[in-house]
Amino acid sequence: QVQLVESGGGLVQAGDSLRLSCAASGRTFNNYRMGWFRQAPGKEREFVAAISRTGVSTYYTDAVKGRFTISRDNAKNTVYLQMTSLKPEDTAVYYCAGRSSVGVSTTSIGYDYWGQGTQVTVSS
Repeated sequence: QVQLVESGGGLVQAGDSLRLSCAASGRTFNNYRMGWFRQAPGKEREFVAAISRTGVSTYYTDAVKGRFTISRDNAKNTVYLQMTSLKPEDTAVYYCAGRSSVGVSTTSIGYDYWGQGTQVTVSS
């Protein structure tokens, strides 16, 4: 089992950058594919980005391609989401998730472990 704790959220202006971190407990972090999801008020949770166990393969939803970068440091048991050129529509609670099954998933049901979320608010 793995526990996930997100950090790095906050209030920023449109065009600013922010880096989210997700620290994982346990010694088998590199066994998990990791993902970031977000949920805006009144909306369903949506996929943002995912990364393979080694970090070689990454996946993004179209809305964030070219602006967000997912990465991981297996030595530090941490996955990151670097967000640039932020827009008001990026405002949401951002969740980190871990998947133990083979392959990367872009759906929330494909993930076994979740963090508590961190709020990102982008003002116009």
